[in-house]
Amino acid sequence: MPKHGKRYRESAKQFDNQTSYNPQEAIELVRSMANAKFDETVDVAFKLGIDPRQADQLVRGTVSLPHGTGQTIRIAVFAQADKAREAEAAGADVVGGSELAAEIAEGRELDFDIAIATPDMMAEVGKLGRVLGPRGLMPNPKAGTVTVDVAKAVQEFKAGRIEYRNDRFGNVQVPVGKASFESDALLTNLGALAGELHRVRPASAKGRYFRHVSISSTMGPGVKIDPASLDDLIAASR
Repeated sequence: MPKHGKRYRESAKQFDNQTSYNPQEAIELVRSMANAKFDETVDVAFKLGIDPRQADQLVRGTVSLPHGTGQTIRIAVFAQADKAREAEAAGADVVGGSELAAEIAEGRELDFDIAIATPDMMAEVGKLGRVLGPRGLMPNPKAGTVTVDVAKAVQEFKAGRIEYRNDRFGNVQVPVGKASFESDALLTNLGALAGELHRVRPASAKGRYFRHVSISSTMGPGVKIDPASLDDLIAASR
C-alpha cells in the first residue's frame, strides 16, 4: 500500500470515502481539499462497463470542455507547405514535415502534449509508432488528430478540446479543469465529458455502463460520485 503524506491524510478525514456524492457535492469537496502551493488539476475517472479486449467496445475520441482545462497545451503538427503555414498561424508550437519526423526518430525531445498530422504525412509519422505510441502521442483519425484542417484542430485543442480513451482495465481518466475554477465551471465540464462518454457507449456493452466514477485533485484523495446522479448533467449537455 502506498504511503500518503500528512496533507493527504488530513484531507481524507473531511469526508466519508465510502459514500457516493452528487456531482456538485463531490466537486466542492475536491476544491476544498486542494490546498497545495500550485493550482491543482482536477481529474475525473470513469470505470466503464466495457470489455477492453473486444475491438468493438473500445472507447476513444475527443470532447470540447466548455470552460477549457486551464492547462497550457503544446501542440506539434506534421504538415508541409500551405498546411504547415496554416498550423503555425493557428498557434502550433512545433511544425514540420519529414524533417521533424526524422528528428524525432533520431531522439529529439518530445516537447509537446498533442501531435496532429495531415493524412499525407502519416506514412512518415507511422514510422514513429514505437516513440509516439507509448506516450499516447500517435495521431489518430478517431481522436481528430489526423485531419486536413490542421488550423481548426490546433485552435480547438488549444481552447480545451481533450482526447479520451479507455485503458486496458476499461477506465477513462481525463482532466476537467483546475481547482481554481468555479464549481459551476467544473460541473459544466464534467457534464460535457459524461455526455460524450454516454454518446459513444458501444452497442455491444452490456449491463450498467458507468460502473464507478470518482473525482480528485492532483494531490488530494478521490471522492466517489454516484453514477446515477450524472443523468441530469448528461441531459443538460445534449
